[in-house]
Amino acid sequence: MGTRFIPATKANPKEMLPIVDKPLIQYAAEEAEEAGVDNLVFIIGRQKRAIPDHFDKNYELESELEAAGKHKLLKIVQNVLPSNVSCIYLRQAEALGLGHAVLCAKPVVGDEPFAVTLADDLIKGDGGKGALAQMAEVYEKYQCSVILVEEVPPEETNKYGIVEIAEDDGETAIITSIVEKPNPEDAPSNLAVVGRYILTPRIFELLEKTKRGAGGEIQLTDAIAELLKYEKVRAYRVKGKRYDCGSKEGYMEATVEYGLAHSEIGADFAEYLKKIAADL
Repeated sequence: MGTRFIPATKANPKEMLPIVDKPLIQYAAEEAEEAGVDNLVFIIGRQKRAIPDHFDKNYELESELEAAGKHKLLKIVQNVLPSNVSCIYLRQAEALGLGHAVLCAKPVVGDEPFAVTLADDLIKGDGGKGALAQMAEVYEKYQCSVILVEEVPPEETNKYGIVEIAEDDGETAIITSIVEKPNPEDAPSNLAVVGRYILTPRIFELLEKTKRGAGGEIQLTDAIAELLKYEKVRAYRVKGKRYDCGSKEGYMEATVEYGLAHSEIGADFAEYLKKIAADL
């Protein structure tokens, strides 16, 4: 519900908060498209109608831009997503947690492996390759579920799902256990799950049996813990930089760094930052 950004998120979904000139949800959609995903399933609540509006066609705006001769902006509006990508919107009637949100997608996903992306984890992949595309390569190699992880300070384990691993080759490892938001003294490691998953369809039948856990919600972490009894699940270390855009500090870091890299404003913005830094 984006409570850390109230009042900005009182009427506007947190996924629609912009990083420079694109909302977080568009960065997530582009990352998925780069990884080869051509069916995007959005699990939304009643307060998130702005998300389907963003990806829908806007005849009035396009007509006005065309009439004004603003062809560059018109092209941007018309190409928010490639024409081969389909968007499907499913309503989650109650905010019952990530596990429940994933379960809502079962009728559409069916008996296929699928990816889950949390838009407020914005990840700038190394070498121009997004995190989900990297994970897709790992899935193709091992043919098992893959979860993105990152080392976090030990005192912050109570903010994340935390994994315990074996057979670590420095890039991927077998997950032997996973627990939701453990206190630092109880955490099996400091490897945190960071908002990207590729999962096999067995997870759906396990989610259907998962009872409410931490926070009174149906936790995806609990279902993955059950999945470990049936299948291998691999942890993959993120190659790139993650911005926790669910926090104000992470959101501002992303805004500044993406602003500096922006082809249109980057140079001028860098000069501005130098000027205000000199005045501090």
